[in-house]
Amino acid sequence: MIQIAQVLLFDRDDRLVIYLRDDNADIPFPNHWDFFGGHLEPGETPEQALLREVKEELGIELRQWQFFRSYECLEGDVYPNRKYIYQARIDKTIDELTLHEGQRLASIKPDQCCHYNFANILAAILHDFITAGAWPRAVDNSGGKFTDK
Repeated sequence: MIQIAQVLLFDRDDRLVIYLRDDNADIPFPNHWDFFGGHLEPGETPEQALLREVKEELGIELRQWQFFRSYECLEGDVYPNRKYIYQARIDKTIDELTLHEGQRLASIKPDQCCHYNFANILAAILHDFITAGAWPRAVDNSGGKFTDK
């Protein structure tokens, strides 16, 4: 079975960074939104593939990541595969990133996910992620003090 490593990549504002696949009839799911990542090459672990693919697609090196879940995809994709889904955070926004594959980037909040047409089973994976409470929460580092009233 083909193996794929993908990452739910969050920017410094805790928005999910996604990209729009090329509008090319020769690729699976043209003009659909996608997560970063791709196929494992022979001898690669999912983590090695993840790091290689993010470097190829965005030109950045992930320093930390966390495994979320694996999914056996037997339908809804062009071929059966196992997806290894990770999550990671980068200290950048999409304005500071350069996309090397695909049409354009977007950064979205959880309530915006339903407005995007995701490739294969990614919408279901994203729903699982949100339902699991795994979406990062903003942290207030302003140093303000709280008082009880």
